[in-house]
Amino acid sequence: MLSKSAARLAGAIALLVSPWLTATSHSQTLTLKTALQRALAANPRLTAAERDVGIATGQRIQAGALINPELSYEQDNSFGSGRYRGTKSAETTLQISQLFELFGKRDARIAVGQAGVEAAAIQRKAVRLEVLSETAVAFLNVLGAQRRIRILDEQIAAIDKLAPLLHRRVDAGASSPAEIGRAEVASALVKADRERVSSTLASARRELAVLMGDAAAKFSAVAGRLDDLGRPPSFRAVVTAIDSNPQLMRWTAVYAQRNAELLIARLKPYPDVRVSAGWRHYDATGDDAVRLSLSVPIPVFDQNQGNILSAQESLAKTRAERETNRNTLIVLAGRAYDSLQGSLRELKVLRDVAIPKSRQAADAIFEGYGQGRFTLLEVLDAQASVAQARLREQEAQQNFHVAVATIEGLVGNPFALARESAR
Repeated sequence: MLSKSAARLAGAIALLVSPWLTATSHSQTLTLKTALQRALAANPRLTAAERDVGIATGQRIQAGALINPELSYEQDNSFGSGRYRGTKSAETTLQISQLFELFGKRDARIAVGQAGVEAAAIQRKAVRLEVLSETAVAFLNVLGAQRRIRILDEQIAAIDKLAPLLHRRVDAGASSPAEIGRAEVASALVKADRERVSSTLASARRELAVLMGDAAAKFSAVAGRLDDLGRPPSFRAVVTAIDSNPQLMRWTAVYAQRNAELLIARLKPYPDVRVSAGWRHYDATGDDAVRLSLSVPIPVFDQNQGNILSAQESLAKTRAERETNRNTLIVLAGRAYDSLQGSLRELKVLRDVAIPKSRQAADAIFEGYGQGRFTLLEVLDAQASVAQARLREQEAQQNFHVAVATIEGLVGNPFALARESAR
């Protein structure tokens, strides 16, 4: 069942990515919000991350366990020869021993275990954020492929709409019969493009289904819009938000864990005390006595220097590992941000000039073709220009939203970017 925090996080991603993707849900039609919820509920990576938390919790419990006492039984001076024949002169000892850890060794082990639990819990949040981002991107890929197919279908319909006019012109002797074949070729080429996009759509649907825990798509289509765009925040705001990414926050717990491991290595040479108490019975006299012992190892040869050095280097390595992780996230965010900004600039050119001008030109050429002022080749070229501009627009819109979803997978708080985008 979906946890409250998971539901809030899914809602945050949906709010950011899907103000332009919200649509009325129909039967067998998948919305982004539903896709995110299903991914959180069924994605095996989240299940594995949950088990990692359980593993770390078990290790934390075991780290705090006290050392078990030892019970021993000894029998001396028996089964020998002479006066020691049999057990008449036997000395029987029943003893219990306990090792006492000193200098806070147990507390250091508990600290390592607790830091491991915190690191696993934070990693689970990072995996959840990654799953949400990947699901949003997969959803957008399906939505974009659906949109491309619609554009191509409209282009095919526009070409096929020329057929009656072509036949009339051929019958009237105004055009060559070869123009009918040329129009059929143009239509066939667009249909071939459509089949290619259909294959892409099938793969995208399968990828989305797998992220939601299904082997095959159980939805007929996805519902959403790509044409509404929000203004993104500055890249500096994105970089600042990256510091809240669970992948980076996890390093705080890792640092605490390695620091505790260093403490354990330093404390190991300090000797622990083993205390024993026993009861001894002398069969020869029938007397009893108490036996007490105290033992302490002497750290003369092994002072754990190698493990101490290893723990020191591991602790020092943590800072470099965190910075490497942060730099990787910044590079990924930079690529997504550049794609986002480039898509916005591309869309401005397409919407301000390319699409309206190509439509005006196509309408004028189509009208002029009926009057004999333009050739079929010019009509087909004009229609292709309109379709190409619309396909470029769809691609830029999809790239914009994919970039946003990618950035959301790299920042720790989806609401921060959403608020920034809404300003």
